[in-house]
Amino acid sequence: MPFFASTPTRSTCRLSAAASVACLTLGLLAACATPAPMQSVSLLEPVNGAAVGTTFKVRFGVQGMAVAPAGEIIKDSGHNHLLINRMPVVAGESVPFDDNHRHFGAGQTEAMITLPPGQYKLTSQFANGAHQSYGAPMSSSIQITVK
Repeated sequence: MPFFASTPTRSTCRLSAAASVACLTLGLLAACATPAPMQSVSLLEPVNGAAVGTTFKVRFGVQGMAVAPAGEIIKDSGHNHLLINRMPVVAGESVPFDDNHRHFGAGQTEAMITLPPGQYKLTSQFANGAHQSYGAPMSSSIQITVK
């Protein structure tokens, strides 16, 4: 009698069930191992270590999230902030409104900045529509010299 026409035995059924569970488990593991889209921010301009004049362009880079104006909180979106000689803002906390925390709530991706001569740490900090920080994972810092 051909194999496909035979009545399965109990041991064959157990083996098939175990194989099905193994395949399902491996499939789920493969799906779980698929990385989420990379989310990051960067300062594209100026470059780290640059010497710039007192007025210079800052260009923000955002990957894996949409840039949107402040006001409405929309999943996976936000706007840029430039922190001057400050540490990243803790996730969930509001970015302060002062000269060392510049807000680009209209959704700007670049701006002209004026600073007096000196050494600076510039940090790009991404935050949601309510200016609540996404924390250190959505920040990036560079060092510059203003001449």
